Amino acid sequence: MQKAAIKLIPADVADAEATVANWDAIASLSHPHLMSLIRTGHCQVGDEAQLYAVTEYADENLAQVLPERALTAAEAREMLGPILDALAYLHGKGLVHCHLKPSNIMVVNDQLKLSVDGISLAGQICAKNPEPDIHDAPESDGGRITPAADVWALGVTLVEALTQQPPVWKPYTLREPIVPSSMPQPFATIARACLQRDPARRCTLAKIRALLEPTELQPEAVDRRLPDKLRWAIAGAAAVLLIAIALLVLRSHPSAPLLSAAEEQNVAAPAPAATNQAATSEPAAMVTVAPAAQKAGGATGKGAVDEKVLPDVSQQAQGTIHGSFMVSVRVTVDMAGKVSEAEFESPGPSRYFANLALQAARKWRFTPARIGGRATTSSWLLHFQFGASGSQVTAVEETP
Repeated sequence: MQKAAIKLIPADVADAEATVANWDAIASLSHPHLMSLIRTGHCQVGDEAQLYAVTEYADENLAQVLPERALTAAEAREMLGPILDALAYLHGKGLVHCHLKPSNIMVVNDQLKLSVDGISLAGQICAKNPEPDIHDAPESDGGRITPAADVWALGVTLVEALTQQPPVWKPYTLREPIVPSSMPQPFATIARACLQRDPARRCTLAKIRALLEPTELQPEAVDRRLPDKLRWAIAGAAAVLLIAIALLVLRSHPSAPLLSAAEEQNVAAPAPAATNQAATSEPAAMVTVAPAAQKAGGATGKGAVDEKVLPDVSQQAQGTIHGSFMVSVRVTVDMAGKVSEAEFESPGPSRYFANLALQAARKWRFTPARIGGRATTSSWLLHFQFGASGSQVTAVEETP
């Protein structure tokens, strides 16, 4: 049975009809990082007429996490990607979220989603808020709402996520909110750029994405990537060493056939670079497999990819991708060539696309590696690259 959440508001409030109209517009939205609005309507609760909206059920929201701990810089970056995707989708349709805050950043089945019941058309006049909320942009107090109001709310939310406190701000002064100096970069810069009193001076969503890019070079990110680089270097050196040993063994045993000129050329040929495959117009999978070597005690060789499966990305979700990003999955292959285990090496910025990569990885099939003429288990690293034009994958065998 599917869980759902129900929101009730009195049917006699001044903006009740506007709320119903907004809900009707929201029901047609479809985005992996927006909660689904399942049903809306009128109902009677006791003697009171009510409006109701039924949405997906959230396992938790950010407001429940922050009293216990602040997010790490890595978690904040992982949070920002889906939020930026969802806001870009809304703004592209002439809509404004209007209520971006920790309590409306939800987790639904391990996927980050924004609430939808407060979404409004850009340009509408906001009602006066009897209780000032720092998440509401200064111009929202009785003025017309614009996408810039969501950027302000994102800045406030980012400060809360990393410090467990909203920025200090006196709304009736001309000063900007104070962003704590303890916030890590580039998040402090992003927050300050978002929290400009003048909407025209605020950061755009595209600029926020650009400011996030340098985090790939920060020490924390570099440390995470070092093991991958070392594994690639070690694997390459090991492959060269095995080939050299095999050639020496074969040449020292006249009864064993030497490698033909064609085979030697194949051994020396470098694996195709990922950039060559990326140049094709259709999504494709790229596989790098070291050639098998022969030893006196029996055939020993690496495995091969028999069946590769690309992530099943819907056209709607594909349209939300800006630029490209990678999800890496490590799979364990049994002696029958089937994937027995799959786990994230690097889940990337989106849980939605990470789960698609994990599901696809479990469906791959391989020719098992062999040691001494017998099939053995092996480990492969699958790098799924998601981009606006499609998905690609590169497979690298790590063992035996």
